[in-house]
Parts: sequence; structure tokens; C-alpha cells
Amino acid sequence: MFKKALSILLLISLLLSAACAWGEEVTIPNIRTIYRQEVPDNEAMAFVKDMKIGWNLGNTFDATNDYNRGDDLKIESSWVGVKTTEEMIEAVHQAGFNTLRLPVSWHNHVDESFTINTPWLDRVQQVVDWAMARDMYVILNTHHDVYAKYYYPDEKNYETAEKYITTIWAQLAERFQDYDQHLIFEGMNEPRPVGTSQEWWFNQDDPYCQEVAGCINKLNQAFVDTVRASGGKNADRYLMVTPYCASPEAATNLNWFKLPQDAADNRLIVSVHAYRPYDFALEMPGVDSYDPVKNAGQLSEIITFMSSLYKTYVANGIPVVLGEYGAMEKNGNLQDRATFYAYYVATASSRNIPCVVWDNHVFKGNGERFGLLDRKTCTWPNQILVDAMMKYAGYETLPAKK
Repeated sequence: MFKKALSILLLISLLLSAACAWGEEVTIPNIRTIYRQEVPDNEAMAFVKDMKIGWNLGNTFDATNDYNRGDDLKIESSWVGVKTTEEMIEAVHQAGFNTLRLPVSWHNHVDESFTINTPWLDRVQQVVDWAMARDMYVILNTHHDVYAKYYYPDEKNYETAEKYITTIWAQLAERFQDYDQHLIFEGMNEPRPVGTSQEWWFNQDDPYCQEVAGCINKLNQAFVDTVRASGGKNADRYLMVTPYCASPEAATNLNWFKLPQDAADNRLIVSVHAYRPYDFALEMPGVDSYDPVKNAGQLSEIITFMSSLYKTYVANGIPVVLGEYGAMEKNGNLQDRATFYAYYVATASSRNIPCVVWDNHVFKGNGERFGLLDRKTCTWPNQILVDAMMKYAGYETLPAKK
């Protein structure tokens, strides 16, 4: 009996030692080569500084189970298998995230006139309120609604698209008109010509791409005009406007992306997404290693697009938010992901660009494995990834260049 007990204790000791050793192997890099860039001293820059760093409630309210609308409230958990709770939002807040991005697909919760189902809107508002009660910023958007029946950004479908965007945002603006500036509206998620060869690539020499870019500009203007006309605190609420497929390259191509005219002074935020380098962050199987010391190109790709955003907008006092980024788990590459998050967030923070990480709760299986928060236990299984983000989150965390 004694030998059996001793064997069990020895096994436990070995497991604990292995766990400790494993934990020591994954480290957050001490970055010494990224410094704060100068940013203008204005209210908009101070606003995004306070946003600091964010987290996406992904694959939740944005789910699009269009084939089954018997009880549309069930769609919330259809992709992640669990409904959102206040405990989840508290866990996100306690982890250090200061901004919650709430992606919402509305098209499968509207009638023929695009009137939103009241129970669905009430449920979205409940989650907004949980975050606002914790003094968090909340980004509320329209997400997977890019269909010809709703909004599709080309001339053929423009009339319906504008009607959809203005009708949805008129309802949201009215519902949330008394909310303070912690609530941010994002007009569209990744507006693009879905299902075409130009869906993810803006070719400025392609006439159809030019047409789509022009329609996106008009839809952004319609969104801004609708919100501003709604009254209450929407008169000067910060609004996020998105270029063709939310691409940084499209955003910085000022021949084709135009900021809307706005009655409010400097209350527009440029919204972009970037899963870069693509072969590491997103492509499957792709590349599972990230080492910017040995492979400088992996970091230079990130620096290049962030520097372009900085020079085009931030240096001129116009705020930018990176609303989605992340890196999937591949072959247990926890150290590589920790390194990636550290360098990515540091590069953005140094330019006063808040990052909002994508989290879809998927840890295993064939899905996109961006999982950070275990929503069933409200814990962070890979805490080192969160720690890597937090170490470099926020403009003031980086040193000024001497």
C-alpha cells in the first residue's frame, strides 16, 4: 500500500515538474526595438489611447444560421455552443481588456422591412450594458450581412444596400441614443463583393473594384448621416468607417477610400483588420513558427502596413482601430503565438492604434482555432497569450525613442 501511495506521489511530482518546466519554456519576449511614435495632442488621440486593447465576442451574435430561424435567439450559441454570460464579460474585463467589440449579424433577425426583432435587440443591449457597467468601451457593428437581399456594395444592389444600412442604423441609433461615448458604432464589418475573385483583393485598376469602393464610400456616408440625424448623444458619437474588405491597403489608398463628410469634428475612426503574416496567422496548414529575430520579414510585414496607417491617419490626428487580428493554434505553437502577440500589439501600440483580438472559442477540432477565453469556465487556458498582449497594450507601455 505504501509503495503504491509513493508511486502515485512520485507520478504527481513528475507531472507537476513537467508542467512547471513547460510553463517556463513559454516566455514573453522583451522587446527593445519598438518605440513610441509621435502622435498629435487632440481629443480623438486621447480617446483611442483610453481604449487601449480589446477583445472580440466572435462567432456569437454574428452567427448566421439562416436555415433555421424558428427561435432566432438560439443563433447566438449556434457556432460556439454556449450563450454569453455576465461572468464572461467580467472575465474579459478582469484580464485587462478595456474594449469589447460586439459583432452582430442583423439580417437573420429582421422582417421584410428590415425591422429588427425586439427580443434580439434586447439581448444585444443586455451584453452592451454588461460591458458598459464595467466602464469598458463597446464597438457595435453590422457583421455578416453582405448579401444582395441586404447590403451588397455594387451599383446593381446599391439601392437595397443603402436602405438596409440606413434602416438598421436608424433603429440602433434610436435604441442607444442616450449611451455615452464609451459606445462606438461601426457601420460595416468587411464590405466587399462576396463570391467574386475581387472579394479580398482591391485592385485599383479594376473597374468593378472601383465601383465597389465607390459604393462603400457612399454607404459609409449614409451610415454617418443616419446616426448624426438621430439625436441624443449620437450627435458627436465616435463612428468607425471601413474600407474595401477592411484592408489596410484599401484604407490608405486615398484615391478610392474617402472619409465621409461629418457634422461632428474629428469623430470618425478608420476601421481595419489584418491577420498578418497570413501564412502564420490564418492560413491552414500554413506556417506554425513566428520568430521575428530569425525571420525579419515576419515583423517587417506588420510594420509596413501599420506605418502606412500611421502616416496616412494617426500622424494627421485621425484615429485608427485595428478591429480584428489574431493567430490560430497550429501544432501546439504556443511560444510562437506569444511572440507574435507581443510584437503585433507593441507595433500597434507604438502608433496609438488599439488592437481588438479575435476570439471564437474554438480550441480544438477543424475550426479556426483562435480560442483565448474558455467561455464554459470563464478561464484563460493559455494565459501567456493574454499576458503577452497586456505587456505591450497601450501607447504609454512603449518607451520614447531617445
